[in-house]
Amino acid sequence: MSRLFRGFFIVWTVLRFGLDELVLSSFKNPWIRLLKRIVCLGRNLNAPRGERLRLALERLGPIFVKFGQVMSTRRDLLPLDIANELASLQDRVPPFESAVAVAIIERAFGRPLDSIFASFEQTPVASASIAQVHFAVLPGGREVAVKVLRPNMLPAIEKDLALMHMMASWVERLSADGKRLKPREVVAEFDTYLHDELDLLREAGNAAQLRRNMQGLDLVLIPEMVWDFCMTDVMVMQRMKGVPISQVQRLRDAGVDIPKLARDGVTIFFTQVFRDGFFHADMHPGNIQVSLDAATFGRYISLDFGIVGTLTEVDKEYLAQNFSAFFRRDYKRVAELHIESGWVPARTRVDELESAIRACCEPYFDRPLKEISLGMVLLRLFQTSRRFDVEVQPQLVLLQKTLLNVEGLGRELDPDLDLWSTAKPFLEKWMLEQIGPKKLLAQLKAEAPSYAKLLPTLPRLLHQLLKQQVSGQRSELSELLEEQKRTNKLLRGLLYVGIGFLLGVLAVLLLPAQ
Repeated sequence: MSRLFRGFFIVWTVLRFGLDELVLSSFKNPWIRLLKRIVCLGRNLNAPRGERLRLALERLGPIFVKFGQVMSTRRDLLPLDIANELASLQDRVPPFESAVAVAIIERAFGRPLDSIFASFEQTPVASASIAQVHFAVLPGGREVAVKVLRPNMLPAIEKDLALMHMMASWVERLSADGKRLKPREVVAEFDTYLHDELDLLREAGNAAQLRRNMQGLDLVLIPEMVWDFCMTDVMVMQRMKGVPISQVQRLRDAGVDIPKLARDGVTIFFTQVFRDGFFHADMHPGNIQVSLDAATFGRYISLDFGIVGTLTEVDKEYLAQNFSAFFRRDYKRVAELHIESGWVPARTRVDELESAIRACCEPYFDRPLKEISLGMVLLRLFQTSRRFDVEVQPQLVLLQKTLLNVEGLGRELDPDLDLWSTAKPFLEKWMLEQIGPKKLLAQLKAEAPSYAKLLPTLPRLLHQLLKQQVSGQRSELSELLEEQKRTNKLLRGLLYVGIGFLLGVLAVLLLPAQ
């Protein structure tokens, strides 16, 4: 019943904020225009369309807010007024009462706020769909940021996820593409990540892992966690000071090399994905700043680690080979990889798939990023995938989402950035490391402890193996001798029967006729 009420609430919200009018406005048919006028009767839709869309998403809850956050990075696909309005969802979602935040903190630590912090700013510095952040100072004088989970988040998310699971089941049963697109698996993956995001202790662990991974890169700063003050619904971390990456003019005025910043962002993304297999999967502008401090000038500051993606070694190798083949325009190899991985049926003809992929991708090479719409590329690839029954891989959904975020950021910073040429040297180097002597030495080093335990027992194991083989050979020889004896006995019997038969024949022939 709760699903039904939630469905009615979504429909009511759509009608209240006139989102149906936004859809009808995109049609040119005069009958559709007449329908638009009819449905708008009696409703006040004077507010700008972007504002109405933002308010509707906020009203519908955190899942829809996250959808708006992702869409706000795609200014190439959205009208400018809508993209600008949705950008406010990234870090300016209406906050909840500070008194509620204080109560959550005091309940988590079991003591008054004054005994935890030397000072605490009641006004939140940022408010997002899942939590909000307050600045504070610890008793020792260390400046920190305190992240507090929104109250009653789990019931709200459970309702939306229940609807999404139900809709995914409908799509899978009713749509011709349902089975291929794996909607239930995709929703299950989204379900997992949303529940993970509600555990701030898990987020703190994600941040610590990314901080270790990125220490040697010198391109990105990640806050240090204050573990004594990290709980499931409260997380305390090092305070980071930077300029939001969306304020490009302010960064340019401060002397930041914007084209280099764009290239560094691509390097960070591909390093996390292909070197570490552990990447920040919520890279919208609200989660990224740039440091203007003299010691770390021009470096990225990464925030909000509730959603991270992971890739297995098989996933990384497969993706890297695909990217490398794309960069070389080796579409035949791309087609072969799709068939080898099982993403398309084994009966698929390589030459047909190769031709389709070439038609999708070739027109976009050698163009700057400002002339490439990845949305259009993905649309054409989707149409191709339908023709060849390509199966959606749920474990790569987060990677696809993050790639869209990275492209959106790159487009904001430097429209002339060539995403392909920027990533190609990195991937070629990574591939060389995967098949070169360094990789072999690293694998031997990783397996050294196992080898150290195995070597002392190797002579004994070898002796046992040889003993078993000799014993087995003896057993086989004995069986063979017994079989030979049985065969010889049978042959002797047959010989005696044959001789007797011949003697009988001779006796009959030699007897005098009666």
